[in-house]
Amino acid sequence: MSKVLITTIPFADKDHLPIELLENANIDYLINPLGKKLTEDELAEMVTDFDVIIAGTEMITSKVMDRAKNLKMISRVGIGLDSVDLVSAKERGIIVSYTPDAPSPAVAELTFGLIFSLLRSIHLSNSQLHAGKWDRFFGRRLSELTLGIIGVGRIGGRVIRRTKSFGSPRLLLNDIDNSKRPDLIDFKLDWVSKEKIYDEADIISIHTPLTSATKNMITQDHLLRMKKDAIIINTARGGIINEQDLYEVMNSGHLSGAAIDVFEKEPYDGKLSEIERCILTAHMGSMSIDCRTRMEIEATEEAVRLLTGKKLEREVPQEEYDVQSQGL
Repeated sequence: MSKVLITTIPFADKDHLPIELLENANIDYLINPLGKKLTEDELAEMVTDFDVIIAGTEMITSKVMDRAKNLKMISRVGIGLDSVDLVSAKERGIIVSYTPDAPSPAVAELTFGLIFSLLRSIHLSNSQLHAGKWDRFFGRRLSELTLGIIGVGRIGGRVIRRTKSFGSPRLLLNDIDNSKRPDLIDFKLDWVSKEKIYDEADIISIHTPLTSATKNMITQDHLLRMKKDAIIINTARGGIINEQDLYEVMNSGHLSGAAIDVFEKEPYDGKLSEIERCILTAHMGSMSIDCRTRMEIEATEEAVRLLTGKKLEREVPQEEYDVQSQGL
């Protein structure tokens, strides 16, 4: 009997279909018994005799793969691939799949939720009222501001398209490839350098993958270039904004707000929690019921396809392997 290790949690909490797919295909499975994000060592101990990992964001390294002698596939619940050593997987003949479209709507909507919380000080008013204080904050409207978006892929593109509902603010965009975006032709936007975004944007939202090129992409110097009352949002990957630098810059009084959903080490327990105007959320960008469920179903369907000899539909494309192998 084929065996599947489900490391991502929660799993099948809102919809039991992923479990039914496995059971109907007569596939044995184990859901992460530790109930938390696994460390590299914990996963290496656990993975020894499984054929497929249905994976979250835990690190699946060459050390883990060396212990997984039967492993044929890593099926990622989600889009990010920085946690999977694609080069090592390819060397061992391990197929990697992912669900790149499923989480996009939820992440884009959380991005706007964080933007509006910061622009209107919703988080501050809430905490003050709970403390028995009645203060009203002046805020700003999105339509009157310049929004800078770094990374214009599935999620960044959705953020842009949704701005029409909020008065079409000025848009400054930065991406490696801006040549194939006919979907954005009706928007008033400028493709610019990241430096121009740092200098001119009132709101900066990050939507890039984590690679060697984007690791610590935004450090103290970049943060200090931003307007004193600018806000920055990261719903992409931890490690793109240097967390210590962000703390020091905000602690000095620079930036009117930040919102961080993703962290270099999760669960997060760092010093940004001391900054009241920095919103921290627990990597929940994809955690709407519909998007999370779709991610789980799609990842499970791909695992079942492999183990029942059917054609795969969600394999990671070669360009993603190239990004890791070339350090792009």
